[in-house]
Amino acid sequence: MKFIKNNLLKIVIVLITILLGCLCIYAILNYGNTASNTFGQNSRFTSSFKRDNNFKNYQDINNSKNQANAEYQKNQPNIADSRTQPNGENFKPPRGEFNTSHTGNNQYGNPRNGNMNSAYGNNNNLNSKYSPVFIAYCILFFILFVSAYLILVRKKVKFKNSDVCTLISGTIVIGILLRIYFGLLIDGQPFDINLYKRWATLAANNLLTVYGNGSSIDYPPVYIYILSIIGKLASMPVLSKYYYLLLKIPSIIADILSAYFIYKTANKRISKELAILLSTFYIFNPAVLINSTLWGQTDSLFAFIVILSVFLLSENRLIFSSILFTVAVLMKPQGIILLPLLLFELIRRKNLKSILYCVLPALITALIIILPFSISNGNVIWIFNLYKNTIGEYPYASDNAFNFFGLIGANMTKDTTTMFIFSYHTWGMFFIVLITLFSGFVYIKAKNGSYVYIAALIQVVGVFNFSVGMHERYMFAAVIISILAYIYAEDKRLLLLSALFTLIIYINTHVVLFNQFNGLNSILYNAITIFTSLLNVLTFLYLLKLSVDVVRTSNQLESI
Repeated sequence: MKFIKNNLLKIVIVLITILLGCLCIYAILNYGNTASNTFGQNSRFTSSFKRDNNFKNYQDINNSKNQANAEYQKNQPNIADSRTQPNGENFKPPRGEFNTSHTGNNQYGNPRNGNMNSAYGNNNNLNSKYSPVFIAYCILFFILFVSAYLILVRKKVKFKNSDVCTLISGTIVIGILLRIYFGLLIDGQPFDINLYKRWATLAANNLLTVYGNGSSIDYPPVYIYILSIIGKLASMPVLSKYYYLLLKIPSIIADILSAYFIYKTANKRISKELAILLSTFYIFNPAVLINSTLWGQTDSLFAFIVILSVFLLSENRLIFSSILFTVAVLMKPQGIILLPLLLFELIRRKNLKSILYCVLPALITALIIILPFSISNGNVIWIFNLYKNTIGEYPYASDNAFNFFGLIGANMTKDTTTMFIFSYHTWGMFFIVLITLFSGFVYIKAKNGSYVYIAALIQVVGVFNFSVGMHERYMFAAVIISILAYIYAEDKRLLLLSALFTLIIYINTHVVLFNQFNGLNSILYNAITIFTSLLNVLTFLYLLKLSVDVVRTSNQLESI
C-alpha cells in the first residue's frame, strides 16, 4: 500500500497510457473496416476521390465548375440572388477557404449549398452522434482544470523533481495517443480534409507546377511544401490507408510542441507546478483538440509559428522573429494581422539598423519560399494575385464567426450592406485601424515583458471580433498567446481570459463542425450564437481594460 501511495501519480499515468495505447492499436487495425468512419467504404465521396492518385482528370474537373454553378442556381433559386452572379460565372461559396474550382463537377455536389450530405454521402450523419461526447469532454476538462488550479494554489502542492519528468512525458504521450484515436474516429471536416488530400497528391506529383493555370490551390506556399511531403508519404502502400490521419499529423505535432514550449517558458519564470498545469491545459484543451484532430485544420501549426515569432520578438531577436513572421504570412494570410507588431518594435527602436535587420531577412525568406514557384510559373506576381483572390473570397460581414457581426445577426450578410452610414466592410476597416492603434499604444508604453503578448492578443481577438470576413477558427491563436502573456505578466486575469477564449473558440468550432456533419453550413441565429458572440465581445472589452492596467502598473513600477 505504501508503494501505491508513493507512486499513485505514476501508476495512473501508466494505466491511462496503456488504455489509450490499446484503443489506438484497435483503431489503427480496424480503420476503414467500419461504417463509422467519415468516409467509409460505401461513401460516394470516397469513391469519387479514388482518382486523387492520378490527376489526369484534374483539368476536366476545373472546367466543369460553371456547369456545377449553373445547376446549383437552378436548384437553389431562393439564395442565388445573394450568393451568385446572374450568369453563375463568379460564384463564391457561403463559407470555406476556397473557391468553386475546388468543388469539381456535379458528382461531388456543392458542400456550401446548405446540404453537405448530398456531396459527401450520408456517413456524415454518423459523426454527429459524437457531439454529446465532445461536449461532455469539454465540461469535464473545465471541471478538472479549475479543480487542479485551486488545489495547487490553496493547498500549495509541490511536485518532487522525480515526478516532473513523469508528468511532462506522460501527458505528452497521452496527448499524442488521444489525438491518434480521435483522428481515426473522425476523419475530419469532409470538404476541407479532402481538399487538402487533393492538394497533397498534386504537390507530391509535381510541386512546382501546383500554382499553374486552372489551379484550385488558394493557400500560400509554406503549407503546400508540407502537403507535398504528406502526399509522398501517403503514396507508400503501407500508409495510403491512413491518408486523412497523415494530413492531421503536422497540426498534432504542433499541438505537442506548443505545449512543451509553454512548459519550458513557464518553468523559467513561474513555479514548475504551474508550468506543468499550463502545459497540460494546452495539450488537452478542447478548442485545440477539435481544431487539429477532429476538423483536420492547420491553425495549430500556424499558431505555433506565430507564437515562436512573438517570443523571439519579446527576446529582442529581431532577425529570427522577422523570418518567422514571414513564414507565418506565407502559410496563412491571417498572419498579416500580427505584422504590425514588427512595426511597433521598429518605432520603439527608432534606428535604421533595426529596419534593415527586420526587412532584409524577411525579403530573403520570402524569396526562398516563393522563387521556385515563380520560376516555374514564369512570373513573380502570381503570389500577389493569390492573396488578392483569397481575400476576395469572403465578402461577408461574418463567415460563421461568433463575433460582433454575428451578435447583430449579420452572419453571411454581404459586407457591402449598409450598417448605419457605412458598409460592414468600411466599419471593419475602421475597427482594424482603431484596434491596431490601441495595440501599438500598449506595445510602446508598457515596460514589462508581457507587452508583446498582450499587444498580439489585442490584434488577434480584436480583429476577429470587429473585422469582416472572419471564420469560426480565426481566433484560435488567442489561447496560447494568453497563456504566454500570463507567464510573463503573472496576472491571474490572463488565465481567466485564456479559459474564456477556450470556451468561446470551442463552442464556435463545435457548432460549425457538427452543423456541417448534419448538412447545415450556415449557423443559426439562436441563443447559443447570441450568448457566445456577446461573451466574446465582452471578453475583448475586458482585455482592453486589462491592457490599460498593465500599461499603468508597468509605468508606475518603472518610476519607482
